Amino acid sequence: MSPAPTGGLHRQAGDGWVDCACGRRHWGLHGAAGLLLFRDRGASGASDPARFDVVLQHRALWSDQGGTWGLPGGALAPGEDAVRGALREATEEAGIDPGALEVVTTRVLDHGPWAYTTVVARATGPQDPRATDPESLEIAWVGLDDVDRRPLLVAFGDAWPALRSIVETA
Repeated sequence: MSPAPTGGLHRQAGDGWVDCACGRRHWGLHGAAGLLLFRDRGASGASDPARFDVVLQHRALWSDQGGTWGLPGGALAPGEDAVRGALREATEEAGIDPGALEVVTTRVLDHGPWAYTTVVARATGPQDPRATDPESLEIAWVGLDDVDRRPLLVAFGDAWPALRSIVETA
């Protein structure tokens, strides 16, 4: 892995790697969180999942599992709750407007001393997601049926079936 560039990154006290009992290392000394933002295009019938899009981040090549797709997110600051951290990270990395979304639920991957929280939210107003810092190659709205056609961050790929179900029933 190449060293991360420093220009344009938002460094905080929670940044750092945690060696986990699962045998992997995870980013975020106090855990991490990401935002799964979805929109309902409403063009199809109520039971058609093809009407939903989600915001995905194409991760910078220098990052862990670079070149894969996942959620905008990152390390939590000391004392920061997961929802606030996910919204902060999504604003920093993807230009997400936290005032134009509604949090639907959270889903926690708990490894004991380290946890990752996915914050699932519905867009309630205009959102113009875009790469707003060097951590992203691209930010895009992606249709539900197209998500798993992309090379996904391993943990996101593992979580995607359950997360997709949440979006489809929200």
